[in-house]
Amino acid sequence: MKNSSLMKEMSWTEFRERKAKTDLVILPVGAFEVYGPHLPLGSDTLVAAGLAERVARRVDALIGPTLEVGDSSMLDEFPGTVTIRPEHFKAYLNDVVNSLLKWGFKDFLFINGHAGNVPMISQIAYSLRERPDIRKAQIDVWRFMQRVDQNVLESGPLAHSHAGEAGTSVMLALHPELVNLEKTLSVERKKQDAFPEIMKYGKLSDNSEWGTVGHSNQASAEKGQILVDRAVERIVQFLGDVWDIPGK
Repeated sequence: MKNSSLMKEMSWTEFRERKAKTDLVILPVGAFEVYGPHLPLGSDTLVAAGLAERVARRVDALIGPTLEVGDSSMLDEFPGTVTIRPEHFKAYLNDVVNSLLKWGFKDFLFINGHAGNVPMISQIAYSLRERPDIRKAQIDVWRFMQRVDQNVLESGPLAHSHAGEAGTSVMLALHPELVNLEKTLSVERKKQDAFPEIMKYGKLSDNSEWGTVGHSNQASAEKGQILVDRAVERIVQFLGDVWDIPGK
């Protein structure tokens, strides 16, 4: 039998045995949205799941249900994008968390590949703050990657833009068979943002007709593997140093 960390691949008896050895559950969260002409609609989910599997192996955690669709309303004019209303997403995720609480999990790590999901995950985590026995943390994947990209990426301020050099590199490392290198692009924003420190709520199409911004043509699997390895190492370090969950 495959030695998997995924609860969905376990029988209930195997789950019971594995659960007795850990209180940590990892929840991958993603999106179903345009990610340029060169990457699949499920890129955010695939990356979150890939990181979850690598972290779980290092710390003997279990991986709960993957939430594959999030709030992608700012991208919903691009074909194929599927979006969930924030209130529905939050209710669904809250039910998942409550089910896992029922089975004794006390440590919740959300590995979230889509910025649009951050507020709802945070709201659920904050709702548990009165329970000192429950620990929770969220990895906002593409923002998190900016913490580990030293001397790796080459495309400057747009390196971490939507489906740009960072995102394409990580997908090349995790799922090269799903990346169409013939369709990578160099896309500048249609409008320069003179106030990047201010949150704004427009559509991606305001800045790109391709569903991507940045220089995905500078991506490589080698860069992506460095980002993935560093991200996993940093997460494992956090779990060990802060939550006292040993890694290997």
